[in-house]
Amino acid sequence: MSDYPVETTLYSLSPSAPRRPERRHDERYLSLLRVGALIIGTRRELCLIRNISAGGMMIRTYSAIEQGTRLSVELKQGNMVSGIAQWAENGLIGITFDTQIDVVALLTPPGAGPQPRMPRIELDCSALVRHDGNVYRTRAINVSQGGICLESWATFPLGADVVVSLEGLASVAGVVKWQDGDSYGIGFNRVYPVNELMNFLQDQQQDECRRAAG
Repeated sequence: MSDYPVETTLYSLSPSAPRRPERRHDERYLSLLRVGALIIGTRRELCLIRNISAGGMMIRTYSAIEQGTRLSVELKQGNMVSGIAQWAENGLIGITFDTQIDVVALLTPPGAGPQPRMPRIELDCSALVRHDGNVYRTRAINVSQGGICLESWATFPLGADVVVSLEGLASVAGVVKWQDGDSYGIGFNRVYPVNELMNFLQDQQQDECRRAAG
């Protein structure tokens, strides 16, 4: 594999806080992460938000933070979340929120003005991929308006034309852009409208809550 994907902030619908990262991926991605404001007592500094879920977040900080530290992070203007640093490792901090947040609401763009592209959202559901007349069941890892990351036992060559289907979303044609082991990055030939993707994510979030409760 010669072309690795860019690492952007990953959003998850899971009620659990993000887990510690796998070391083997740390140096394979160009980092383009969302910036947040970290507040500890009267101290305020910038941090990079790597993962965020309903139950917590993983951030990269520029100063040492001890396990057990209470802190807050401003995700966007006037939107603060508070929690406790559960672990610290190599500049990364795992935080558990005091109260779960609504990730779909956080992603919802404002009603007026330009509509920004939505970031990647972590998934854990089935996806069907049609290639050369065959249909394969795969596992969706994350999705954005412009593409999807899948895990598949079947192999797809780079540059292959495919059609991806997720329950609750219209099927979309795309091209295999990269491969890393069993993971494939597929770029869509069209951008999903925000409202379509938001409706799908709301259903996924409800499914996550039901699984957590049951």
